[in-house]
Amino acid sequence: MNISELGERIAELAARIAVARYEMLTLVREFDQREGWAREGFPTCADWLAWRIGVTTLTAREHVRVAWALGELPHTARAMKAGLISYTKVREIARVGTPDNEEVLLKFALAGSAARLRQLGRGWQRFDREGEIGAEDRRHRLRRFSVTIDGDGMYVVHGRLEPEVGAVLMRAVEAAADAVYGEENPATRPTPAQRRADAAGLLAERALSAGFKGAASGARAERYQVVVHTEPATLAATGEPGRSELDGVRVCAETARRMACDAAVVQMVHGEGGEILNVGRKTRTVPPHIRRALEERDRGCRYPGCASRFTEAHHVKHWADGGETSLANTVLLCRRHHRALHEGRARMALNAQGQAVFFTRAGTMIASAPPPRSATGTLPPAPPEPPGALWNGAARLKDWAIPWSLEAAARDAIDP
Repeated sequence: MNISELGERIAELAARIAVARYEMLTLVREFDQREGWAREGFPTCADWLAWRIGVTTLTAREHVRVAWALGELPHTARAMKAGLISYTKVREIARVGTPDNEEVLLKFALAGSAARLRQLGRGWQRFDREGEIGAEDRRHRLRRFSVTIDGDGMYVVHGRLEPEVGAVLMRAVEAAADAVYGEENPATRPTPAQRRADAAGLLAERALSAGFKGAASGARAERYQVVVHTEPATLAATGEPGRSELDGVRVCAETARRMACDAAVVQMVHGEGGEILNVGRKTRTVPPHIRRALEERDRGCRYPGCASRFTEAHHVKHWADGGETSLANTVLLCRRHHRALHEGRARMALNAQGQAVFFTRAGTMIASAPPPRSATGTLPPAPPEPPGALWNGAARLKDWAIPWSLEAAARDAIDP
């Protein structure tokens, strides 16, 4: 092979590498879009990619950035797919490329070097003052935010935010997600998208709680309350559920019961024709003095291994079923574990001493920490089993006697 042929062979291989890189970036974008990295327990696609293909996190972030940019730059994508431009040139185009200027940048990339393309890109970013003002004005005019309700009753959010608004929102969402989930094991916690959804709920609650005095003249908290319209039959543990609506959307009976655990209640009496005959006074389900006592006693979510500080009061026996709103009949739970109890994915009971003990759906006790094992990998010997002690009848799961070994293990798992 002569020198000329050697050079052509190198260029040919470089083109084939560009084609292969294009295929990889296309797959990276799809993988990120489907959040495949979350199944492996990674917080972002870049973190997974760095681990999976053995590159630095910085390089992986660039791959993900370029992968998404190619979806908005069809001419550049076709050129890379054909092996006409290198990944380095594509990366530079992706920094400043838009559907409006893409063709100009691509022509420059095909005719010039990567170094000259980088210089052009840097110059492109330095708009003259008038150009910057025009671009900023266009961003401002394009801002939007809308919320619709789909066929499943889910609220669907669409929007485009200016950089300074979007950045503040993302930092707030990240802070709220960290506050809710803390250092929970990435392999077991919800996906990042689900964490952000939960964080958005916390942000809204905190904002309404703090109010907007001074931010909006004349704004009253009463105007912005979330109201669930329900019936006594819906809140009862047994029987056919009746009305249960939130903003006109049907929510299940257990959602209504969960929300009613720790919310203000207004009773309305309707006539036979549906007309309102009487409206009672608003009463707070969990009064402030009990809430303070709960926070002092529980110090966060009582579910084993959680202890989140953002909690709701849960009635062990629901007030709609005759349960008291008292310190003995309430515990603090974060929204996620409160939902788990109401939806039957976990169970809770109070023992004879009023201590809360949690079980899986199958009835296995959930301890604060996994049970200890000896060096041989077997469980330590169980304690003797004297006659079982009945649990608190008002809150027991069933009318049965709990074996002493189970009750003793449950007591040991609860912090004094």
